[in-house]
Amino acid sequence: MADRTSSSITVDADRARVMAVIADLPSYPEWAGQVKSAEVLTSAPDGRPATVRFVLDAGVISDTYTLAYTWHDDESVSWRVIEPGKMVAALDGSYLLAETGRGVEVTYELAVDLAVPMIGMIKRKAEKVIVDTALKGLKKRVEG
Repeated sequence: MADRTSSSITVDADRARVMAVIADLPSYPEWAGQVKSAEVLTSAPDGRPATVRFVLDAGVISDTYTLAYTWHDDESVSWRVIEPGKMVAALDGSYLLAETGRGVEVTYELAVDLAVPMIGMIKRKAEKVIVDTALKGLKKRVEG
């Protein structure tokens, strides 16, 4: 897997509220800019999504792929590609939530491997746009 892009933001809420928004994957097109659709295919015993098919349009990275999710209470969630798309060969990511006393610090890590050749700098920029847009959208969604 390639280098990971990571960024953090502080959200004025508790971990349960933040994780509830993260776990509501079908609503991602409303706040996670590049996600055009998210269809839950299977759910875990706790009701959270286990596998989800995404349609992504992040400019240079546009594709349809399926992710498998691993949930750790309201502390973290990670995902990986189980059905790659035409462009996205691998996609590993996670949200880590930490109480700070002034809200929840949300750290988003993402690593994308593409099936098509792309200059590393352009790929990292696309990853950064995805991460930063998602964090800002998450904060606005939770606090709004």
